[in-house]
Amino acid sequence: MNRESSFRAPSKRRLRGSNPNMAAPNQLFDDTSSGTSPYAAEYPSHGSPALGIPTQAFLSEPMSNFAMAYGSSLASQGKEMVDKNIDRIIPVGKLKYYFAVDTVYVGKKIGLLLFPYMHQDWEVRYQKDSPVAPRFDVNAPDLYIPVMAFITYLLVAGLALGTQNNFSPEILGMQASSALAWLIVEVFAILLSLYLVTVNTDLTTVDLVAFSGYKYVGMIWAVLCGLLFGKTGYYMLLGWCSFAIAFFMVRTLRLKILSAAAAEGVLVRGARNQLRMYLTMAIAAVQPLFMYWLTYHLVR
Repeated sequence: MNRESSFRAPSKRRLRGSNPNMAAPNQLFDDTSSGTSPYAAEYPSHGSPALGIPTQAFLSEPMSNFAMAYGSSLASQGKEMVDKNIDRIIPVGKLKYYFAVDTVYVGKKIGLLLFPYMHQDWEVRYQKDSPVAPRFDVNAPDLYIPVMAFITYLLVAGLALGTQNNFSPEILGMQASSALAWLIVEVFAILLSLYLVTVNTDLTTVDLVAFSGYKYVGMIWAVLCGLLFGKTGYYMLLGWCSFAIAFFMVRTLRLKILSAAAAEGVLVRGARNQLRMYLTMAIAAVQPLFMYWLTYHLVR
């Protein structure tokens, strides 16, 4: 008994004086239920304030930055591809030229379309081999007036159909589709004719759309006059606007389609120039036909 007690007594004293954080000799793992670790001060975690980086931020920031960089690169590449394809189909940069107008130009151009007989200078002015903006030259073609005239024509057509108790969204949609379809047919017919006649001209497809869309200005005035004064007023103003747009087309297109000598006023005899003259007259002659076809049913 004395040997056993003398052997056990020192061990009890060592246990009493040991560190309370130390585990018991027969315990395999430390007790972490208290939420503290004896090694926390020596090895701080990634999420501790000692490093100043939250745990979630440390894990998520590299992935989020990589995803953002990859997404921005994809977006920039997609935008570049879209811009290239759009420029091939629709020259957006060139379209800006046709909308470079102001109030003064619009007023002068509408006056020229309705009263072209007193206009003398039909030449388009150039600056460094490129035509000046429409707001600086009333003879330059634009798309602002044709687009706005087309929209106004649809509004006036809806008003005319309403006075006939025949308005419906379907009928107005058919009216818009018919007008747009005839415009496309007219432009493609002119392009085909220019190709068959082998005309070397600087006329572009957008120019032809602009010139073909100017007739909507006269169509609007004719329908409005028909709503106010009946059939008589409609036919009177339609006849005036038809002759005006035909005269405008002849004087404008002859400088584009005919040869340089004919454009300068020199009489040139030849089969090719005669074909060009006939083509110019034909383009001018179909304008009144389209004007009548798209407006006669709107006035009763």
